[in-house]
Amino acid sequence: MLLTNIAATILMFFGSLFMFLGAFGLLKLPDFYTRMHAIGKCDTMGQFLIILGFVVYEGLSFISIKLLLISLFYLLSSPAATHAIVKAAFYRGVKVWKKGDPKM
Repeated sequence: MLLTNIAATILMFFGSLFMFLGAFGLLKLPDFYTRMHAIGKCDTMGQFLIILGFVVYEGLSFISIKLLLISLFYLLSSPAATHAIVKAAFYRGVKVWKKGDPKM
């Protein structure tokens, strides 16, 4: 039981760390595209690790199967949604940041 709690805590810690790094990237990166990249990657991985920590904590049960299905849905939908948002921004003419330009 103690080993399960430690593993779940470690997974949730690293998931939270990914979420924090994504938020940091959102604040510090120069333009829309790099911000979306940081948020898209870190949010997906952070969410996956946090839910995996919940699954480890819960053990093998119907609830953990539901959590894994939710995580699978999120792993499929989040990158697709990020791609759609970036593609729409590109078609709307959002400029790409170049070295020397001020941060947007």
